Amino acid sequence: MTRLLLLFLLSISLNASAAIDEAFWAQLKQGGNIVLMRHAQTVPGVGDPRGFRLGDCSTQRNLSAEGRADAMRIGAAFRARAIAVADVLSSRWCRCVDTATIAFGKVRPATMLDSVFNDSERSGEDKHTELYKFLAQRPAAAGNLVLVTHALNISALTGVSVASGEMPIVRLDGPRTLTVLGRATP
Repeated sequence: MTRLLLLFLLSISLNASAAIDEAFWAQLKQGGNIVLMRHAQTVPGVGDPRGFRLGDCSTQRNLSAEGRADAMRIGAAFRARAIAVADVLSSRWCRCVDTATIAFGKVRPATMLDSVFNDSERSGEDKHTELYKFLAQRPAAAGNLVLVTHALNISALTGVSVASGEMPIVRLDGPRTLTVLGRATP
């Protein structure tokens, strides 16, 4: 009896998950969306190692094999569904640039997406102000804008916690408010 109940609950959960995924992809198919994407899975650790240098990937926490595979799956899912991508911007951290490059084949590094954790160059507030201004001035596009960044950045901008590779679709509602319209994981 317990086994049947567990199978039933699992079936409901899988069906609900599939419906959420399809709603996510249908939203992207319409185009003109903003996708905040957390970089894919990294090697274990918190933050970057001592001696971290932004221009030197060998000093950073980088994508794991699983993360590279997730990034490939994300790109394949976009291509399989013919989701138009107008532009891909990324934090300059190697794990973000690599996620974007593997998934979409193109990327433009953008300091406004750099990590707000332990960054001595610019404050998180400065980065967010630049991002909001960029989004407000962005012309309507047929394709989607993908912004690959870090968990803390996405949380600060949306109030939601995201897993590695997770992608919330957001809309700019007012000068400094991003509303989450949907989300999906790799």
